Parts: sequence; C-alpha cells; structure tokens
Amino acid sequence: MAVDYAVIVVYLAGMLAMGWWGMRRAKSKSEFLVAGRRLGPWMYSGTMAAIVLGGASTIGGVGLGYKYGLSGAWMVFAIGLGLLALSVFFSARIARLKVYTVSEMLDLRYGGRAGLITGIVMWAYTLMLAVTSTIAYATIFDVLFDMNRTLAIILGGSIVVAYSTLGGMWSITLTDMVQFVVKTIGVLLLLLPIAVVKAGGFAEMKAQLPTDYFAPLGIGGETIFTYVLIYTFGMLIGQDIWQRVFTARNDKVARYGGTVAGTYCLVYALAGAVIGTAAKVLYPNLANADDAFATIVKDELPMGVRGLVLAAALAAVMSTSSGALIACATVANNDIWQRLRGAVTRHRADGEPHDEVKGNRMFILAMGVAVIVIAIALNNVIEALTVAYNLLVGGLLVPILGGLLWKRGTVHGALSSVVVGGLAVIGLMWHYGILANQPVYYGLLASLATYVVVSLATPPTDAAVLAHWRERLAGRGGPEDTAEAAAETAVPATH
Repeated sequence: MAVDYAVIVVYLAGMLAMGWWGMRRAKSKSEFLVAGRRLGPWMYSGTMAAIVLGGASTIGGVGLGYKYGLSGAWMVFAIGLGLLALSVFFSARIARLKVYTVSEMLDLRYGGRAGLITGIVMWAYTLMLAVTSTIAYATIFDVLFDMNRTLAIILGGSIVVAYSTLGGMWSITLTDMVQFVVKTIGVLLLLLPIAVVKAGGFAEMKAQLPTDYFAPLGIGGETIFTYVLIYTFGMLIGQDIWQRVFTARNDKVARYGGTVAGTYCLVYALAGAVIGTAAKVLYPNLANADDAFATIVKDELPMGVRGLVLAAALAAVMSTSSGALIACATVANNDIWQRLRGAVTRHRADGEPHDEVKGNRMFILAMGVAVIVIAIALNNVIEALTVAYNLLVGGLLVPILGGLLWKRGTVHGALSSVVVGGLAVIGLMWHYGILANQPVYYGLLASLATYVVVSLATPPTDAAVLAHWRERLAGRGGPEDTAEAAAETAVPATH
C-alpha cells in the first residue's frame, strides 16, 4: 500500500498548491467568486462535470449498479439530463445576467424584494450539500488508512476549506480540472475495464445475474420519475451549479461547454452502473451496496492503480464539497448578511475601500468550519440531502423558472410560491416521512398553483423593472459593464 499512500499524499499536496497559486490570481470579487468570468470551453466543461459528479455519483452510483444493475445509472443519468437542459435552454441567459447568486437574479426579475427569503432556502440547501459531501471523506480515508471517522472528516474537510479560502473560485476551478482528469483516468479508463474483465466479461455477467439487472427500467418507473424531478430539476436552479455558469467567458461557452459536460455525465452514469454490476458478480453478498466501490478497488486493483482510483473517488468528493462550500458562503454573505445589514457596504466609514475578497474569504472559512462541525455531528446523510433537495425543488423551482419563462409572474406570486412550497414540503415530510416521494410531488404542485394564482391576482411587474431585466438578459447594463464603461470614459487629471 506504500505506493497507493504516496499517490494520495501527492494528490492532496497538489490540491493545496493549487489553492496557493489561485490566491495570487484572485484580486477582485469577480475573480474570487466567479473566476473573473473568463473560463474557456475546455476548462468550463471539465470543472462543470467535476462539481456535479461527486461522491454520491461515484460511490453511490456504483452502489446502485450493485443493487439494481444497469438501471442503477438513472440517478446520475438524471443529473446529466439536468445539466444538458440547463446548458441548452437557460445557461446563455444566466451567463449574460452577470450576477453572483440565484437570489440576485430573482431580485432583478421581480423588483428587488425576493432575495432574502430565497437566499435563506438556497443557503440551507448548499450547506447540507457541503455537509453530506464532507461526510464522504470518512468512507474514503477509512479504506485508505483505517482512520477514525471524525479525524477523516477533519482532514478531508480542512484541505478543501484551505484551498477554497485561499483562492476562491480560481483555486476551486484549478483543483476541479485536476479532479476531472483524475476521475476520468481512474474511473472510466482504469476501474471500468478492469472490473468488467475481473467479472468475466459481459457474457459471464449476464449468465450469473437475473435479467432484471440488464433491464433499462429495472429500478422502477416511480424511482426514475423521482430522480428526474429532484436531480434533473435541481440542476436547473442550484446556486452551486449557477455559480459555475457565471464563470463562463461568454454565453456560447456556457451553452456548448455545459452540453459537453452533460454528455460526459451520461457516460459516467453508465460506467458506474456497469462497475456496480460487475461487483455484484464478484461479491454477491455484500451487506451494504455502497461498499461495492471500496471493495472492488481494494481487492481487485493492482498497487498504484488502486491509489489512483481512490484518488479519483477523493476527487469526486472534493469537487462537490468545494463547489457547495463557495456557493454556501457566497449566498450567506451576499444574499443574507449584506441584506440584513440593510445595504451592501462598499466603503468603510474612514473612506478606505472595503476589501470584498477578504470579506468573502472570511465567509468561506466560517462556513467551512461550520460544515466540518455539522458533518462530525450528523449521522443520517441520506435524510439530510433529501431534505435539502426537497426544499430546493419544492420551494424555488417554480419562482426561478417562472421568472425566466413567464413575464406575468410577480414578486407576490414568487414569494408566496416559496413560502407555500417550502411549508408544504416540510409538512408532508413530517406526515409521510423524510424519504417518501410524496412531499416533493405535492409541494411542487402547491408551489406552482400558488405562483400562478397569486401572480394573476396581483398587479403585473413594473414595466421599468421588466425593461431593465430584458437589458440584463441581453448582456447589457450589468454592474461590471458599468464599471468598465466608467473606466474607459474617465478623463485623466492634468497638472
């Protein structure tokens, strides 16, 4: 295992080095939070794929393949479909808005009164996403070093918090690109073919497993529908995903780069299911399906290759964790803290300019410490993530997509939709159980009905607000554009 340990240590050291390098580039709010909106197609595609394919997609995707066969791909497949839909239909408009958060978009569309409550819901979602990703370090470090759960969470979480705090989105982008390459090599090019060969090939797998393992809908129609509802629609509205869209150099990069990333997700989904199916042939009696990934890596891969594949699993967890962390901190600072203070403070009382990078860096550090503490205390990961996604989809899907697609939607309809949808989801989870499907079904219907009825019953959005919204959708009139124009027209002082 010495070679495997060396591979992991070099990988972790590289992540910290990327954080230090990113710190030298992040000199402004735009560079720190959205990488200066300068990513080209290749880097954008790699980092977008990295953030959406986390530990649940890798370890959990293999586990679903172990339990259900090829139809276990549907969870990650739904994520890929959501990313494709976002990229093709919405990403160009989102990128042209030149905002930093989903709540800022809602304020622009509805007239400045929707941000705080939606920010709180989005913050809760991103916090739980970061927590559940951080907990996954315990599984990986346990396989690597037989490490105590708490120590594993602290070690993995601290590395992510360190490089995210140092360089913000630049560091996260650089590390995600490395993580994308490591995942591609480790999972697709190494683990997938080795697992199939060790299982005797597809012919042997079909001979030893029930036919349901090779049925496209074997996991069940209702389960597939729920995956699409939660994960496909969740991809359309999550702050962690939108913040990556904001990094695109232009709307074409956002559209085509995201399409490439979404297609990659579909391939990754099928690969995970095949690996899990092969693991079922090799280890038919595992007590926990989620142990399939670690078991096949530990027992079937040669030294060195094993370290690289475990680094791939670590990369999957780190990419989602860092993306969720910066999203959580961005929402906490921009949408909650600054709004509660009454206004965005741009200058100190003594006239010194406010250091926005330092302020956002402190929020990432604070949220990172909170994530690690909650991860140590929390036991049921699935329930926490289900609550987060139910609140996100049930509370925010309708007002966000409604704002993008229906000009008659109003701020009163949006706020009512968030409140009714959120409360309906919470109440139905209490009634049916957290893991039941009904809360998100009925919560989403209640949110939609409320949005339409209240919007039609209240005065239309002010024409000036809609005019400004259309200007921003066209890529004009953003704060960064205004600053650039002011710089270009400024007349130097003469002496």
